[in-house]
Amino acid sequence: MKPLIIISRTIDRLNEFIGHSVSWLLLVAVLVSAGNAISRKLFALSSNAMLELQWYLYGAVFMLAAAYALLKNEHIRIDILSSSWSKRTRDWIDLVLHTIFLVPFAGMMVYLCWPWFWRSFFSGEHSTNAGGLILWPAKSFILIGFILLLLQAFSEIIKRAGVISGHIAEDDALYQDSGNAAHMMTEENPND
Repeated sequence: MKPLIIISRTIDRLNEFIGHSVSWLLLVAVLVSAGNAISRKLFALSSNAMLELQWYLYGAVFMLAAAYALLKNEHIRIDILSSSWSKRTRDWIDLVLHTIFLVPFAGMMVYLCWPWFWRSFFSGEHSTNAGGLILWPAKSFILIGFILLLLQAFSEIIKRAGVISGHIAEDDALYQDSGNAAHMMTEENPND
């Protein structure tokens, strides 16, 4: 179990870094959006490239931060139900649902997005709007986002299995702050 925990910790660190890094893209997106609105209202200047850049940035944040949201347990769930369950029941449900739904879905999306991105990259596909941007960077964010989500799903499966099997200390901090998960993962089961 120890090698899997090390892999999980590495994936968590990667998604933590990416999550913090892409959060700055929101500021850039807001500045681009404000600049575009000001230039349109004050100077009657409009740019399709700037409008597309806005959705590139918002899309990048959404896609690249999805794995970070899963890491931080900030994804959508039905709290009315899950809050009434025991921690062990939540662990089992997360383990099963991540395995039978999240991993196949994210894997299928990676499989489908790869050729879609690759064709766009090699053809130099551009927006059909006048003055629009090339499209492959936006498509790459979708592909990378699903790759990161798939990796984080594996990390969450490893952590849930570790908690259930007793290889990772059973602590609510694992679900509240994944930053604390790294030090908890070092507590190996002496039976290994």
